[in-house]
Amino acid sequence: MKNVLKLAVMAFALFCVSLSVNAQVGNVMVGGEPMLPAKNIIENAVNSKAHTTLVAAVKAAGLVETLQGKGPFTVFAPVNDAFENLPAGTVETLLKPENKKSLTGVLTYHVVSGKYDFNALVALIKKGKTSLATVNGAKLTFKMNGLHNIQVVDESGVAANISTYDVYQSNGVIHAIDAVLLPKM
Repeated sequence: MKNVLKLAVMAFALFCVSLSVNAQVGNVMVGGEPMLPAKNIIENAVNSKAHTTLVAAVKAAGLVETLQGKGPFTVFAPVNDAFENLPAGTVETLLKPENKKSLTGVLTYHVVSGKYDFNALVALIKKGKTSLATVNGAKLTFKMNGLHNIQVVDESGVAANISTYDVYQSNGVIHAIDAVLLPKM
């Protein structure tokens, strides 16, 4: 009986160590694929089946090299459904070469310089700092919506919920969101 108890305790300890190691590795699944912390934002995003529209837009805007850069960046990445919820023709219009400047403005509105994971965003909100400047120069506002839900609000008042937090990258962090945020144009 003592041996069985020892084996059970050892098995439980190994299970706990395994959970701890997996949590530290940080391999979050997004779009059915693991997001590896050793890869950069683009290297991971291209593998996410939930972000194919975003990746196509980043390529069309010529932002691949930027988001492969040193950073750190925090990206609020709309999922495909978020783009589908825009008015009909919006995505197609933005992807046209003549609209590259507008597309770039929309995409860089989803990027903040620095690395803001869930805990960092909550700390800012609790200190009363509820907005951050985006790479395009406009601001995003953040608010708590429950104990473990942060909403990101654009300049027009459209709120996006963060559906997947803390997808760590070699050059920052990604949070998947359920709406496309639009700067005032």
